[in-house]
Amino acid sequence: MEFPRPIPRPAIDRMAAYHPPSAGRAGKLRLDFNENTSGASPKVLAKIQEVLTADALTVYPEYTEVLPTLARFFEVGEDELVMTNGTDEAIQVLINAYVDNDDDVLILTPSYAMYRFYSEVAGATVRTLPYKKDTLKFPLDELLAAIRPDTKAILISNPNNPTGTAIKRDGIERILDKAPRAAVLIDEAYFEFCGITMLPYLNEYPNLFVSRTFSKVYGMAALRVGCLFSCSDNMQAIHKSHSPYSVNYLAAIAAKAAVEDTGFLKSFVTEVLAAREVLTAGLEKLGVPYVPTQANFVLMHIGPRAQEVCDKLKVAGILVRNRSYEIPGCVRVTVGTQDQTRRFLAAFEPLWKEIQR
Repeated sequence: MEFPRPIPRPAIDRMAAYHPPSAGRAGKLRLDFNENTSGASPKVLAKIQEVLTADALTVYPEYTEVLPTLARFFEVGEDELVMTNGTDEAIQVLINAYVDNDDDVLILTPSYAMYRFYSEVAGATVRTLPYKKDTLKFPLDELLAAIRPDTKAILISNPNNPTGTAIKRDGIERILDKAPRAAVLIDEAYFEFCGITMLPYLNEYPNLFVSRTFSKVYGMAALRVGCLFSCSDNMQAIHKSHSPYSVNYLAAIAAKAAVEDTGFLKSFVTEVLAAREVLTAGLEKLGVPYVPTQANFVLMHIGPRAQEVCDKLKVAGILVRNRSYEIPGCVRVTVGTQDQTRRFLAAFEPLWKEIQR
């Protein structure tokens, strides 16, 4: 006998499930998810240990000390940002506030999967534009031509994941000018490695939204904390679509400690940029095609044996990400420290030479 059950919305039925390959990563050199490979600032861990008491865990989180610190660090008004449960929630909250069933949403491909995910959950009509076929550069002219008067949201990662390519500020401004009625999100998850930001322009463009994450350079992916920024008028709508306690107490305290340790941040970014040079120089020496990057990762073209290379590196204790499902033959490798990068190159070189025979 069959019993009745709830029927999912048609938009959910149409979606493909998203399952990130995140199991079995402990104890390996994790160059697959673009995380900080050295760890968060020691001051973050010390602060968590300081405040972690039984009594503290009984109280709903308060952000009265955290928000002013973040606003000063990011040089925005307190009424121009909201903390979110990672960048994922920032995307979700924006979509919840501005996108309705059948609304037109523009995203680029390949890019971060959550742009399509949350748009489809909302029931939006998602249109995609590919990055330039040969160079994987940003397709600015094509995107400008695709914007319609009824476009409700445009979601852009800058620099883009997984390509590592970026669009300059003047290109973003052209998009903002062309789409005055659309919510335009510039996801700056990898800002620290390229230096391009739209945060100073929140009040010049009423359709501009910016997101940042603490999962990458700050080394706090497990805590799930990020920020969404826009002008104060827009933030009124964002607050209405945002859960008041979505960022837990420890994550909020950790975010405050992280931005206060500017020395750690600068030191880590300097190390990654130096390691990025080591990696690209090593790839050029081996003759490995790759996409010039402005992020903390490099997209390499390995060819039809990409998965085999990934599997053999995993046996050697090194994780990289096969992106062949989006760009055939391509593998993305995170830039860690210089020593970690040399370890990767030493393990990768014989594999590359083997598949070139």
